[in-house]
Amino acid sequence: MTALVKALFEPFRLGALELPTRVVMAPMTRSFSPGGVPNSKVIEYYRRRAAAGVGLIITEGTTVGHKASNGYPNVPRFYGEDALAGWKKVVDAVHAEGGKIVPQLWHVGSVRRLGVEPDASVPGYGPSEKLKDGVEVVHGITKQDIAEVIAAFAQAAKDAQAIGMDGVEIHGAHGYLVDQFFWAGSNQRTDEYGGSLANRSRFAIELIQAVRAAVGPDYPIIFRFSQWKQQDYSARLVLTPEALGEFLQPLSDAGVDIFHCSTRRFWEPEFDGSELNLAGWTRQLTGKPTITVGSVGLDGEFLQFMVNTDKVAQPAKLEGLLERLHKQEFDLVAVGRALLVDPDWAVKVRDGREEDILPFSREALMSLV
Repeated sequence: MTALVKALFEPFRLGALELPTRVVMAPMTRSFSPGGVPNSKVIEYYRRRAAAGVGLIITEGTTVGHKASNGYPNVPRFYGEDALAGWKKVVDAVHAEGGKIVPQLWHVGSVRRLGVEPDASVPGYGPSEKLKDGVEVVHGITKQDIAEVIAAFAQAAKDAQAIGMDGVEIHGAHGYLVDQFFWAGSNQRTDEYGGSLANRSRFAIELIQAVRAAVGPDYPIIFRFSQWKQQDYSARLVLTPEALGEFLQPLSDAGVDIFHCSTRRFWEPEFDGSELNLAGWTRQLTGKPTITVGSVGLDGEFLQFMVNTDKVAQPAKLEGLLERLHKQEFDLVAVGRALLVDPDWAVKVRDGREEDILPFSREALMSLV
């Protein structure tokens, strides 16, 4: 094993969280949990990654216990005895292989559409109301709604701790509810939750504080954020390192232990004048550990392979990524599609068998392996 590859397989420790490697499984919606309950296929899907060198698994997005949290069929939930019992089996399987696992706690916000399970009559909930032909398609979230959503996240975190999860990740990225509050394009509020970015961050700060209060001072909280949105890939919350620091510090102070910095291409600099990517800047500005992510292990940006196409993503060289990890630009590396298609991706990298890594195509999304 070269010194650069060795950096990816060194242990990571943060308080009580000890990871055997720096490889993280990125959260990826799979939609293989009918009724919202993880089944035997889901258990085996995560177990295989833990058995093959993944240090930390971040689950696919799991919906919190709020009536409008879900936006898609067959995604797992993180509330209810049946779903939590399913997740307990996942936890036990991952731990038996020496891995660690956290759920990604998720509320889709205004992305939800009428007709979606579990209650088809419930519209999306977002920072601002939207009407179409006189029908409320997005319910403008009230302060009482805010309190209920925050309580649902806090309860989910408490339940994660109770069933043995090793921490939680709060989904604050990609144009879902928490991010909808951050983003001026979706947050048109005129109260204390709207206006300046500091005000638009209030919802997330209160949510993080509530989760921290629910789980105590030592339980790991990861926060995922992004500049880009699924509604606008060119969207930017901040344009300078100074503004990024002003945005992140209150989140850090509220209780975030690790920032998961979502980009579409990890190799791109975040700001002019520096080679640092978003995770690199976040680590430098907050002093907190960071996870980098964005088409790791693919020979192109992942979204081009997600549309209706025959394109296949070939495995990519990792030297540039590993050099940055070795220099401590970031602490952990999240792998998405490359790990989705090949559960043995990490051990193949570790053992110098890159030629054996399976290529990614859209077909891989059709089944759990």
